[in-house]
Order: sequence, then structure tokens, then C-alpha cells
Amino acid sequence: MPLLTPGRIGRHAAGGTVVVPAAARAGWRTVLGIFKLRIGALIMITALGGYAVMMPAAGAGAAEVLVMALAVFAAAAAAGAFNQFVEAESDLLMPRTRARAFASGALPRSGGWLMAIVALLVLAVAASAWLVNATSAAFTLAGALTYAGVYTLGLKRRTAWNIVVGGLAGSFAVLAGAAAADPALAPQAWALALVLFLWTPPHFWSLAIANEAEYRAAGVPMLPVVLGPARAARIVHVNTWLLVAASLLPLAFGAGWPVAAGALIGGAHFLRRTHSLARAPGRKTALAAFFASMVQLSILLAAVALDAAMR
Repeated sequence: MPLLTPGRIGRHAAGGTVVVPAAARAGWRTVLGIFKLRIGALIMITALGGYAVMMPAAGAGAAEVLVMALAVFAAAAAAGAFNQFVEAESDLLMPRTRARAFASGALPRSGGWLMAIVALLVLAVAASAWLVNATSAAFTLAGALTYAGVYTLGLKRRTAWNIVVGGLAGSFAVLAGAAAADPALAPQAWALALVLFLWTPPHFWSLAIANEAEYRAAGVPMLPVVLGPARAARIVHVNTWLLVAASLLPLAFGAGWPVAAGALIGGAHFLRRTHSLARAPGRKTALAAFFASMVQLSILLAAVALDAAMR
């Protein structure tokens, strides 16, 4: 795909034209934007959830937990920046992503920026290995490489099931947090990692349904592009049922009533939205399901933290 430089008119992948905005000045907001900090914060919170389920066996002090959380956050930020670096040309083809720093030309796609991104990842993993433990560091690295390498470079443009494998990035964050407490991971840590694995597809596919036209125009084979929004919406609903069932699995390993309540309340809300999406696929119902997925995960992680505090 030829690079469309800022200010030029480029050919749209599906025909027609797109006008690429002129490059903006690279202020601090522009620089921070490449790191997808909101996603990084969410991944860090899932890592803290992994730590919480292991708290009865926790061998880490507050400083180690802080290092683990910041390492996961920094590694996720590096992976997000790498994704934007690699996807700059594709981002130009979608209005939603066209103004991103590397796509717009506000930041150069230079070797220097690539080295800085890699250095951030190396620093995060090294700090975790040195100050926490090697197991937590390995899971932190695995999560970043899954998103940056397996998803971004390997699967995103090759298969509609890209985000299923890419969802392992969130699972690895959970395991990184759990390993900070005890490298000998307990079953409840694996159960929460399974929840994150099952959460990512309906979360992302809901957003993909809302933006199906953009992904189609850019030639990205997201599930609603390949199977159509209606069928994708039904798959989202079925996947959400599996997610809710998995969110109750920690109860088999000693989790208490807060986890049960959180799983049922958050799960019911998410299922209600995905049911509406399956009945009437469209941007409005898809975005409602997408935001419901965030609510569901937030409630569940809060319940996990409350349960850990009550032990």
C-alpha cells in the first residue's frame, strides 16, 4: 500500500477518495496519544485484579506491586505505540484514526521513534524482572508481544479471528499481576485470565460492528466485514454468554459473594445490550454493547478487589 502523505488526496481502498489532513504540531498531547494510555490503564487494572485474586498468598510488598503495575502499563503503552507506528498507512483510510500522530505526519515514522518504543518495552520488562520476579516479567513481555507481534503484524490483516488470539494480551496481564503475588499461580488466577480472554472478542467486535464500513473500506477483515454485521452480532451475544459463565468460575476456587454479585450484575447488563445488538444490529446498539462490556469488566474487577479485601 503506498504511503499517503499528509495534505495529499489518496485513493480509498473501496473506491472514491479520502483527503488526508495536514500534519498537526506534535505537542505533548500528540506524543502521549500514540501510547493508547486509556487502554494501557485498563490493562494495568486487570493486572491488579490478577494480583488481588492471589492476595492470600501474596509475597510482594507495596513497592513490588507498584513496579508490576507500572511495568504492565508501560509495556502496554509500548505495544500500543508500535501498533500505531505500523498501522499508520491503514489509519489514514479510516476517519476514526486518520488524525493519529503517525498517520497524520505529526510525528515521523522514523527509526528513532521505533527505537524509543522498543526501549520503553525493554525498560518495563527489565524493571519487572529485577524488582518483582522473572515470571511476572515474562507474562508482561508476552502480553506486549502478543498485541504488537501476533495481533498487529501477524493476524490483523489475515483473519477475521485476529482479536480472539490478540485477546491473550489481557490474559497475560492478569497472569503478570498474579505472578507478582506468587509465581506458583493458583487456579483462580487462571480463571480470571480465561475471563479476560473471553471478554476481548465481544468487546472489540461490538466496536467493529459500529465501525464496519470503515474497516471494510480499509480492507481489514474484522468479523463483521467477513461475516456481516447480523451474524457477527449473534456471535457476540453467544460469546457474552460464555464470558458470563466463565466469570462465575472463580466461585469454584473459593471466591466469595462479591464476585458472584459482580459477575451476575455486570454480566446481566452486558447480555441485555448484546441481546439488543443481536436483534437489531446497528451502530447505536453496537456502541451500547461496547460500553456495556467496559461496565461489565469494571464491576467484575471491583468485585474481585472487594472480595480480596474481605478475606
